[in-house]
Amino acid sequence: MDGRISNLRQVASLRRYEMKEGREKGLEIIDCDNGKLRFLLNVSKGLDIMQLYHEGQNVSFLSKNAFTAREIPFLNRFEGGMLYTCGLDNAGGREGYTQHGTYHETTAEIICARCDENGIYVEAEIRASALFGKNLLLRRKIWSAIGEETLHLEDTLTNEAFVDDEYVLLYHVNVGYPMLDEGAKIELDPLSVQAVTPYAEQTMASRYEMSAPKPAEEEVCYYHTLKTPRVAFINEKIGKKFTLGYSGDTLPVFLEWKSMASGDYAVGLEPCTSKIGDSTVMQPLKAGASVKFSLDLSVNKL
Repeated sequence: MDGRISNLRQVASLRRYEMKEGREKGLEIIDCDNGKLRFLLNVSKGLDIMQLYHEGQNVSFLSKNAFTAREIPFLNRFEGGMLYTCGLDNAGGREGYTQHGTYHETTAEIICARCDENGIYVEAEIRASALFGKNLLLRRKIWSAIGEETLHLEDTLTNEAFVDDEYVLLYHVNVGYPMLDEGAKIELDPLSVQAVTPYAEQTMASRYEMSAPKPAEEEVCYYHTLKTPRVAFINEKIGKKFTLGYSGDTLPVFLEWKSMASGDYAVGLEPCTSKIGDSTVMQPLKAGASVKFSLDLSVNKL
């Protein structure tokens, strides 16, 4: 321990609590602060990242739905958040499946949650199983050193059944105001770009540029194949850059979601295992086999 402090909470902390009011009532939260980054982890929702702050300033998108413990239709409960994990049974919209899958509605079992001189470390297990059916276990690790400006996430998905199975995964990373604002931009190095809708095709030239919010502006989506699995979101107005790095070998497709609509002002940076919706290609996972995925979320001053 540094002789200048007598309690580690002067520079970093980890607190666990349960929400007590309104739509959030019953949600179990792990509130982490490493002195540079503060990140809220939602134990009740697969240990997804609720919000991310850099030096007290919000980075993530939070929808008008806010956070809810209720099981209600997707459009009424999608909160955005810094990370909303989609899968393992579906990503996007497909006939007969829950929108963006059931992962986010699964409670995590915490294995370890600590804050010490080595930093903040949280580990949990999230299981998707059924009698006479699947048995997929995702072990999630999230960590950051004290004073570090990067949050690390590693997921290991294991098929613990005795027969082969399949999965799809999409990491819905969401940027919101004040990180998202007019004049902000996305920087990446694409090998190819594909517009998902006719309106996205019409607005292709401005796909990386952020406008001011517009009432009822239609959302747009683009598929990218990247040379390097790294995307930067830059806002010179506030002098900050948000960078998302990820495991390109296991997440070969990158989806950009841009909503410039007033009140639903958000950008999604979304590494995924395949295209989604009706274009979903489920990935095979043999009995007893494992596959790893990783994300690095960084915020720096320009």
